[in-house]
Amino acid sequence: MAVAQTSVELLQRLVAHRTVSADSNLALIEDVKAYLASHGVASRLVPSDDGRKANLLATIGPAVAGGAVLSGHTDVVPVEGQPWSSDPFRLVEREGKLFGRGSSDMKGFIACALAAVPDLVRAKLARPIHLCLSYDEEIGCFGAPRAIALFGRELPPASVCVVGEPTMMRVVAGHKSSWVNRVSIVGREAHSSAPHLGANAIVYMGRFLAFLDDLQLRLRVQGASDAVPGIEFDPPWTTLGIGLIQGGTAANIVARECGLTWEFRALPGADPEAIYQEAAAKIAELDRAIKQEASEARVAMERYAAIPGLKPDLDGPAVKLALALTGANKTETVAFGTEAGQFQAAGISTVICGPGDIAVAHKTDEFTTRDQLAQCDAFLARLKDWAARPA
Repeated sequence: MAVAQTSVELLQRLVAHRTVSADSNLALIEDVKAYLASHGVASRLVPSDDGRKANLLATIGPAVAGGAVLSGHTDVVPVEGQPWSSDPFRLVEREGKLFGRGSSDMKGFIACALAAVPDLVRAKLARPIHLCLSYDEEIGCFGAPRAIALFGRELPPASVCVVGEPTMMRVVAGHKSSWVNRVSIVGREAHSSAPHLGANAIVYMGRFLAFLDDLQLRLRVQGASDAVPGIEFDPPWTTLGIGLIQGGTAANIVARECGLTWEFRALPGADPEAIYQEAAAKIAELDRAIKQEASEARVAMERYAAIPGLKPDLDGPAVKLALALTGANKTETVAFGTEAGQFQAAGISTVICGPGDIAVAHKTDEFTTRDQLAQCDAFLARLKDWAARPA
């Protein structure tokens, strides 16, 4: 006979799985699959191309249209270089806080969803509750689309989705889109005493960085025209971030290579493709220029990830349901990206609402609280009652 576990107990179990994005998540997925099976719930895996990772899908209740999806990503960010006070992959409670990597982002929500399974199984649901656990959200939201594609094809169409990212159980109806891009420059090496014989990749990257700096200033000024009336973001403009740069070999060598990873997060009213194409035009200009110094040189840019924003749909069924379940009377927006826009793009009305605080996510000594988990448990109990009522 299956033994029910609390959300705290299940969070302890989930945190113990080291599901850093660079590693496999299969041990956690198989653990969840076994847990669901112990409660009589079948699940299916949707693997990555290399088979090292997988999404998990499970349905509780009748196989009919109109149900709700509970969505959470299983991967977490690395802990290397962070001075944790305790083992980040062992849930530790101190002064009412539950510390562990992923405790807030976002294994807390997954734990609550799993803790609700026994009650969902016992309930006579009129509409199904679908569990969707994904991989590789932290590095580009690459896993979820494979699972989302099955709704309406091999699974009944869902009407609403709750993505349980940490919002302190507030209802979030919108976030910006996120575009991540990689620039690579290959020049020509030369001795630093004769720089005219080479083509310095770092110098050309510096010119692109100056372009990005100017672009950010223009996007900030343009923010007012890209805004959607009645929807506020913080900050209220399309932001641009320069996150990683690598280049050069030694001080006395003209740099042959330089690489850059940069991103922008666009307001719902902005045209992200136009922003990308403006950057691509600058890349083409620099490519022509560097070839004047060295014919074999090149400047190139690739789009690494394009994560759609969540467009606020304040009259949509997901927002109305989440407000009713939380008792809130307003929605919010967030600056961070999620898989919510991918569900919305597939025609599923979507909101973000989950336990924990994004302010502690990705940081040393990430934590959630028992109170946050209890609030999520109560939210899911009310969702069960909604699913038990005839549509």
